[in-house]
Formats: sequence, structure tokens, C-alpha cells
Amino acid sequence: MTEPPGFDADVWCSCNNELGEGPLAHPDRHSLIWFDILQRQIFERDFNGGEPRVHTLDVMPSAAGLIDDRRILVATEVDLRLFDLDTGAAQPLQPFLDRHDHLRSNDGRVHPSGAFWIGSMGKNAEPRAGAVWWFRAGDLRLLFDGITIPNSISFVPGGGAAYFADTPKGIIWRVAVDKDTGLPEGEPVEFVRFASGDGAPDGAVVDADGHLWVAAWGASAVHVFRPDGQRLSSYRLPVSQPTCPAFFGSRLDELAVTTAREKLIAEALAEEPQAGSVLKLRCAVPGVREPNVRIA
Repeated sequence: MTEPPGFDADVWCSCNNELGEGPLAHPDRHSLIWFDILQRQIFERDFNGGEPRVHTLDVMPSAAGLIDDRRILVATEVDLRLFDLDTGAAQPLQPFLDRHDHLRSNDGRVHPSGAFWIGSMGKNAEPRAGAVWWFRAGDLRLLFDGITIPNSISFVPGGGAAYFADTPKGIIWRVAVDKDTGLPEGEPVEFVRFASGDGAPDGAVVDADGHLWVAAWGASAVHVFRPDGQRLSSYRLPVSQPTCPAFFGSRLDELAVTTAREKLIAEALAEEPQAGSVLKLRCAVPGVREPNVRIA
């Protein structure tokens, strides 16, 4: 499906996600993986298209890291669990938020060291209830707390720095990171502050040249920032609630963007029927293969 002139994206998968999130390319399977958090579903679709494979869980999933050619590590509202993409079998690996019924997992990405940075937040976006966590080989640590909606977790090529955002504040921070452990070094500094009309920073990914691609919730756009924080460009989307970009395809030079229908009334959905789809930007930009997460 091709969008009308004026947009910079096409519909790659019509899936009506309530809250599509966490897209992740699996080059060994030639597939893109993503989640519908609110519908408790994991999606997988071949790079070349076809019907997506859908698995429904008993809890809300939000982000994942690659393990091998069959398994991923999924962050959910109660645990980090091993998930077999072929069989749908799940096995809890590590408790996570299981004693906090009002919290759930959110954005996440794996550092080149194999460390999984994971966001947590209130299920009703309670102010300052969220945090960013670090997990590697059975060790789970709190990195930053007092965040309302943690997003934009991503790493520069080589792993020497990380980004993360608090969506309602409209701020993305950058922090130096130890390349060997994925742990922060020093205090975060403000990288970008979204202005009025820019939307709110949701999920993000870094390309091979170090540019940060950020889904702008509420602004129908993906903004691209240089490593110095200056905006390089913006891509216009046919939906108001883009959630997260990810590089995919056989050469990792295509960009998918998950989107949401959450809280859109009937009139709004009539104006943006593509809401909840996975979009594909009309651009060819080299991405970086996602590292495997270290589980042992």
C-alpha cells in the first residue's frame, strides 16, 4: 500500500496494533519482531512480507533482545523471559517488576556488551514512577529512576554512549557508557529538548553514522538528529502516534516504524486508518545489527 503524496512512508504491515512497540530485526531469521503491548502479543514477519506470525502472552511484553536463531529475551510486566519464536514456548529467566502491580516494562535495547537496558513505567503513566534498568548474565541493576515514561533507549556505534528520554518532559539525555559492561559512566547530560510542535520523544534507534532516529509521538513524524544534537531532517508519517523505529531488511538499510491506535476516538481513526500499522520509511540508510543479549 502506498500513501498519498505528502508522506514519507508506506504501510509495510497492516496489523491494527493498539500499542505497537519494540521493533527488532532478526537478520538470521530474515524477520522483523515487534509487540502490541496492550494486546499482549508478539509479532514476527519476514523481511519480504507475507502474513505475520502472532503469539499471544498472558502478560504485557514490550521489548526484546536476540539470543540465537530461535529465542529472544522478552521484557514483560513481571519478568524477563526466554521466548521461542518457532514454538511460542516461554520460560521465565529473571523476575522483573513482579512485586509492583502498578508497573510494566516499556522501551529497551541491547548494548554491544550484551547488556539489556530496559525501561519501566506506571501502567497509567504515573509521574516519576518509571526507571531505566540494566540486565546482563543474571545481574539486574537500577540505573536511573524518577522517570515518568522512559523511551529512546539506544546506543552509539561501538557502545561508548547511550541515549534515553522521559517522553512527557520532551527531553532526550546522553550519557557516557563503559564499552565492556554497558554501565553508565558519569551523569547524563541533556542532548535534545523537543520544542512545541515537535511531538514527544518515543522510541529511537541509531544508524551506522551515529545519527539518532526518534519517533515523535503526537507529531506524525520521525526526527533525525546529528551526534551534536542538531536536527538533520524529519520524515512525515500518515499517523499521529509513531512509537519506535528499527532498521531491517537483508542489508539493514530499511527503516520500519511501529505505531499506535491507543486512545484515538472513532473520528481520529477515520482520518488516519493506518494507525496501528507498521510503516516503512522511503529512505535507504545503513543501520547496525542489534547485539545479542547475554543471559549467562
